[in-house]
Amino acid sequence: MKRNALIKGTFILTLASFLSRFIGFFYRIFLSRMFGEEGMGIYELMNPVLTLTFALCTSGIQSAISKFVAGEPEKTGSRNRLRILLTGLVFSGMLSVLCAALVYQGADFIASTLLMEERCAPLLRIASLSFPAACIHSCINGYFYGIKKAGLPAFCQLFEQCFRVGSVFLFWNYASSHGIAFSITVAAVGLVIGEFASTLVSIPATWLHFVKLGDLSHFSKTSWRAITSRIFLFAAPLSANRVCLHLLGAVESARIPVSLQQFGYTQTQAISIYGVFTGMAMTCIHFPAAFTNSVSVLLMPLIAEADARKNTPAIRTAILKCIRYCLLLGGACMALFLLTGNFLGTMLFHSELAGHFIRTLSFICPLFYLNPTLFSILNGLGKTGHTFLLNMSSLLIRLAFVLFVVPNFGIEGFLWGMLAGQFVTTACCFALLRPFITQKN
Repeated sequence: MKRNALIKGTFILTLASFLSRFIGFFYRIFLSRMFGEEGMGIYELMNPVLTLTFALCTSGIQSAISKFVAGEPEKTGSRNRLRILLTGLVFSGMLSVLCAALVYQGADFIASTLLMEERCAPLLRIASLSFPAACIHSCINGYFYGIKKAGLPAFCQLFEQCFRVGSVFLFWNYASSHGIAFSITVAAVGLVIGEFASTLVSIPATWLHFVKLGDLSHFSKTSWRAITSRIFLFAAPLSANRVCLHLLGAVESARIPVSLQQFGYTQTQAISIYGVFTGMAMTCIHFPAAFTNSVSVLLMPLIAEADARKNTPAIRTAILKCIRYCLLLGGACMALFLLTGNFLGTMLFHSELAGHFIRTLSFICPLFYLNPTLFSILNGLGKTGHTFLLNMSSLLIRLAFVLFVVPNFGIEGFLWGMLAGQFVTTACCFALLRPFITQKN
């Protein structure tokens, strides 16, 4: 039954993720052709701030909701599940409103001092308006992951992407037909529209879900206090860990254009190269990860359950299957990108540099697709501290390459740093999981 839940959930999430990535893939092509490499670089510089905000406001709380909802009895726990969801929404909502206000007011400081690119300020102001909506539907997604129903999160993911891309295309069409100037800030507007569209779908669907269960009244004060304490104690350290990781990631993203300028590029050239790397080449590399990301989301609670029951053979089987299939996917993608990288860069993005990056990045594919599932297994085994340290080590390795290698060797130095970080992470994951892999059934 559990295996069927994983397979069904993985299929639904993977299908939605592939469709969403497919739409997003051509959306990036559209943006790159409309605004060029420099415009993509400015847009991509905003993303570290968004991921950092998400880590602070939502990621830990979403995981807490998913974990505690999954732990409630199926027949008698629906009322507590609602309490868990509402408590998480209150926490996340307050943090998101505070962060939205801070980013909106401090957009100029963040853009000029932290991102070192003043043109990011308008994008940050617009994107900050999406924080509350993003947190609401993320918490709701966490609830449905916990009850092993991936249908609504998958639909909301597609709905959000369609509205984001569709709104930008409509704006572009209107602006083009009326001779109105069209800038990259419209992509941030599309982000806000997509988040609100997804939220407007997920709230009524969740309401109908609980109405059907008939558990919308008779709350116990003791239960509220206990649930609040549990969510806070679980989410606080997890969010702190993720904030640290994303903060390092933001520093890394801000330093790459600066290090490229130290190598000898102008500011415009450095931003353009960063845009090609993150907005074009990495879009191709990320595309096949839809399957492994879906497995990672749903694998953790199943591994945790097997670990609680001391079912080591089931854990070993899951580990070996994940390694086998992720390496097969990674190997196939490595060969594909290595052989067709130049063609993809030129045909899709009209950029020879994008093709060069795709070919170079192809070598990280096997490890890039494997590591998220290994992290999910480690988290399911309760080794969250180890995954935090491994993520931190990988980021520090990359940051060291950005600071000391990129100024001397250009963007190639960062690609080497990514490969080194992935190798170290994989080796450490195998060392931690070795007792389970080598144990006989």
